[in-house]
Amino acid sequence: MSDKNMQSEGEQPASPAPAPDQAANDAATANGNAAAAAPSAEDEDWQEQVAKLSARNAELADQFMRAQAEMQNVRRRAEDEIAKARKFAVESFAESLLPVADSLEAGLAHQGGTPEQIREGAEATLRQLKAALERNKVLEINPAAGAKFDPHQHQAISMVPADQEPNTVVTVLQKGYSIADRILRPALVMVAAPK
Repeated sequence: MSDKNMQSEGEQPASPAPAPDQAANDAATANGNAAAAAPSAEDEDWQEQVAKLSARNAELADQFMRAQAEMQNVRRRAEDEIAKARKFAVESFAESLLPVADSLEAGLAHQGGTPEQIREGAEATLRQLKAALERNKVLEINPAAGAKFDPHQHQAISMVPADQEPNTVVTVLQKGYSIADRILRPALVMVAAPK
Protein backbone atom coordinates (compact mmCIF):
# COMPACT_ATOMS: atom_id res chain seq x y z
CA MET A 1 0.00 0.00 0.00
CA SER A 2 1.14 3.46 -0.66
CA ASP A 3 1.76 6.10 1.97
CA LYS A 4 -1.33 7.85 0.87
CA ASN A 5 -3.41 4.88 1.53
CA MET A 6 -1.88 4.40 4.96
CA GLN A 7 -3.39 7.58 6.27
CA SER A 8 -6.81 7.10 7.53
CA GLU A 9 -9.58 8.96 5.98
CA GLY A 10 -10.18 11.31 8.92
CA GLU A 11 -6.60 12.20 9.57
CA GLN A 12 -5.15 15.45 8.30
CA PRO A 13 -1.48 15.89 7.58
CA ALA A 14 0.29 17.62 10.46
CA SER A 15 1.34 21.23 9.86
CA PRO A 16 5.01 21.77 10.04
CA ALA A 17 6.34 23.43 13.18
CA PRO A 18 7.31 27.08 12.73
CA ALA A 19 10.96 27.70 12.23
CA PRO A 20 12.72 29.55 15.04
CA ASP A 21 13.54 32.53 12.77
CA GLN A 22 9.89 32.83 11.71
CA ALA A 23 8.77 32.94 15.33
CA ALA A 24 11.18 35.82 16.02
CA ASN A 25 9.89 37.75 12.97
CA ASP A 26 6.29 37.29 14.09
CA ALA A 27 7.15 38.59 17.55
CA ALA A 28 8.91 41.66 16.07
CA THR A 29 5.94 42.40 13.81
CA ALA A 30 3.59 42.16 16.76
CA ASN A 31 5.78 44.59 18.73
CA GLY A 32 5.98 46.95 15.73
CA ASN A 33 2.19 46.99 15.39
CA ALA A 34 1.91 47.78 19.06
CA ALA A 35 4.45 50.63 18.65
CA ALA A 36 2.55 52.00 15.64
CA ALA A 37 -0.65 51.95 17.62
CA ALA A 38 0.91 54.01 20.42
CA PRO A 39 3.15 56.75 18.87
CA SER A 40 6.20 57.74 20.80
CA ALA A 41 6.91 61.28 22.07
CA GLU A 42 9.51 61.72 19.32
CA ASP A 43 6.91 60.88 16.65
CA GLU A 44 4.49 63.40 18.16
CA ASP A 45 7.22 66.09 18.07
CA TRP A 46 7.86 65.39 14.40
CA GLN A 47 4.18 65.50 13.57
CA GLU A 48 3.83 68.79 15.43
CA GLN A 49 6.79 70.28 13.54
CA VAL A 50 5.37 69.07 10.21
CA ALA A 51 2.03 70.67 11.06
CA LYS A 52 3.72 73.96 12.00
CA LEU A 53 5.81 73.95 8.82
CA SER A 54 2.74 73.17 6.72
CA ALA A 55 0.88 76.09 8.29
CA ARG A 56 3.87 78.40 7.74
CA ASN A 57 4.15 77.22 4.14
CA ALA A 58 0.48 77.99 3.54
CA GLU A 59 0.90 81.44 5.14
CA LEU A 60 3.94 82.24 2.97
CA ALA A 61 2.17 81.02 -0.17
CA ASP A 62 -0.75 83.34 0.66
CA GLN A 63 1.61 86.28 1.24
CA PHE A 64 3.37 85.54 -2.06
CA MET A 65 0.08 85.46 -3.97
CA ARG A 66 -1.00 88.75 -2.37
CA ALA A 67 2.36 90.36 -3.21
CA GLN A 68 2.06 89.17 -6.82
CA ALA A 69 -1.44 90.63 -7.08
CA GLU A 70 -0.25 93.93 -5.57
CA MET A 71 2.66 94.11 -8.02
CA GLN A 72 0.29 93.56 -10.92
CA ASN A 73 -1.96 96.33 -9.60
CA VAL A 74 1.00 98.71 -9.19
CA ARG A 75 2.23 97.88 -12.70
CA ARG A 76 -1.23 98.45 -14.18
CA ARG A 77 -1.64 101.79 -12.34
CA ALA A 78 1.83 102.91 -13.49
CA GLU A 79 1.01 101.99 -17.09
CA ASP A 80 -2.26 103.95 -16.84
CA GLU A 81 -0.44 106.98 -15.42
CA ILE A 82 2.21 106.81 -18.15
CA ALA A 83 -0.49 106.60 -20.81
CA LYS A 84 -2.26 109.62 -19.31
CA ALA A 85 1.03 111.53 -19.02
CA ARG A 86 1.78 110.87 -22.70
CA LYS A 87 -1.72 111.81 -23.74
CA PHE A 88 -1.80 115.06 -21.76
CA ALA A 89 1.93 115.91 -21.70
CA VAL A 90 1.51 119.04 -23.79
CA GLU A 91 -1.56 120.28 -21.92
CA SER A 92 0.37 122.73 -19.74
CA PHE A 93 2.51 123.86 -22.66
CA ALA A 94 -0.53 124.36 -24.89
CA GLU A 95 -2.26 126.32 -22.13
CA SER A 96 0.67 128.74 -21.91
CA LEU A 97 0.60 129.25 -25.69
CA LEU A 98 -3.09 130.17 -25.85
CA PRO A 99 -2.49 133.85 -24.90
CA VAL A 100 0.09 134.06 -27.70
CA ALA A 101 -2.45 132.76 -30.20
CA ASP A 102 -5.03 135.22 -28.86
CA SER A 103 -2.59 138.12 -29.30
CA LEU A 104 -1.77 137.09 -32.88
CA GLU A 105 -5.46 136.84 -33.75
CA ALA A 106 -6.18 140.24 -32.18
CA GLY A 107 -3.28 141.77 -34.13
CA LEU A 108 -4.53 140.32 -37.40
CA ALA A 109 -8.11 141.46 -36.70
CA HIS A 110 -6.98 145.05 -36.04
CA GLN A 111 -7.26 147.10 -39.24
CA GLY A 112 -5.47 150.32 -40.05
CA GLY A 113 -2.68 150.28 -37.51
CA THR A 114 0.47 152.25 -38.08
CA PRO A 115 3.73 150.37 -38.70
CA GLU A 116 4.88 151.39 -35.21
CA GLN A 117 1.72 149.92 -33.63
CA ILE A 118 2.08 146.71 -35.62
CA ARG A 119 5.71 146.43 -34.53
CA GLU A 120 4.82 147.08 -30.87
CA GLY A 121 2.10 144.39 -31.06
CA ALA A 122 4.51 141.89 -32.65
CA GLU A 123 7.14 142.61 -29.98
CA ALA A 124 4.58 142.17 -27.18
CA THR A 125 3.47 138.87 -28.72
CA LEU A 126 7.09 137.73 -29.02
CA ARG A 127 7.65 138.52 -25.32
CA GLN A 128 4.56 136.47 -24.46
CA LEU A 129 5.88 133.58 -26.54
CA LYS A 130 9.34 133.71 -24.92
CA ALA A 131 7.78 133.83 -21.45
CA ALA A 132 5.61 130.81 -22.29
CA LEU A 133 8.65 128.89 -23.54
CA GLU A 134 10.68 129.76 -20.43
CA ARG A 135 7.83 128.67 -18.12
CA ASN A 136 7.97 125.30 -19.84
CA LYS A 137 11.78 125.08 -19.54
CA VAL A 138 12.40 125.72 -23.25
CA LEU A 139 15.50 127.93 -23.19
CA GLU A 140 17.29 129.80 -25.96
CA ILE A 141 20.80 128.89 -27.04
CA ASN A 142 22.18 132.19 -28.33
CA PRO A 143 25.96 132.33 -27.89
CA ALA A 144 27.62 135.74 -27.90
CA ALA A 145 30.23 136.58 -30.51
CA GLY A 146 33.60 135.30 -29.31
CA ALA A 147 32.10 132.49 -27.21
CA LYS A 148 33.88 129.14 -27.49
CA PHE A 149 32.29 126.78 -30.01
CA ASP A 150 30.45 123.94 -28.22
CA PRO A 151 29.56 121.05 -30.55
CA HIS A 152 26.93 119.88 -28.07
CA GLN A 153 24.97 123.14 -28.36
CA HIS A 154 26.14 124.67 -31.64
CA GLN A 155 26.20 123.53 -35.24
CA ALA A 156 28.92 125.15 -37.38
CA ILE A 157 27.66 126.14 -40.81
CA SER A 158 30.99 127.46 -41.99
CA MET A 159 34.40 128.61 -40.84
CA VAL A 160 35.31 132.18 -41.70
CA PRO A 161 38.47 134.21 -41.23
CA ALA A 162 38.01 136.57 -38.30
CA ASP A 163 40.02 138.74 -35.96
CA GLN A 164 39.28 136.57 -32.95
CA GLU A 165 40.43 133.35 -31.41
CA PRO A 166 40.00 130.23 -33.61
CA ASN A 167 37.02 127.94 -32.91
CA THR A 168 34.93 130.72 -31.42
CA VAL A 169 31.49 131.89 -32.56
CA VAL A 170 31.57 134.76 -35.07
CA THR A 171 27.86 135.04 -35.89
CA VAL A 172 24.65 133.26 -34.85
CA LEU A 173 22.53 132.54 -37.92
CA GLN A 174 19.70 130.84 -36.02
CA LYS A 175 19.12 130.49 -32.28
CA GLY A 176 19.02 127.05 -30.78
CA TYR A 177 16.73 125.74 -28.04
CA SER A 178 17.02 123.24 -25.22
CA ILE A 179 14.50 121.70 -22.89
CA ALA A 180 15.54 120.31 -19.51
CA ASP A 181 19.21 120.02 -20.55
CA ARG A 182 18.28 118.31 -23.81
CA ILE A 183 19.00 120.04 -27.10
CA LEU A 184 15.87 120.54 -29.20
CA ARG A 185 17.77 122.37 -31.89
CA PRO A 186 21.42 123.46 -31.89
CA ALA A 187 22.28 127.08 -32.66
CA LEU A 188 23.48 127.52 -36.24
CA VAL A 189 26.72 129.51 -36.09
CA MET A 190 29.67 130.67 -38.13
CA VAL A 191 32.98 129.85 -36.48
CA ALA A 192 36.35 131.62 -36.67
CA ALA A 193 38.83 129.71 -38.80
CA PRO A 194 42.35 128.91 -37.56
CA LYS A 195 44.91 131.51 -38.68
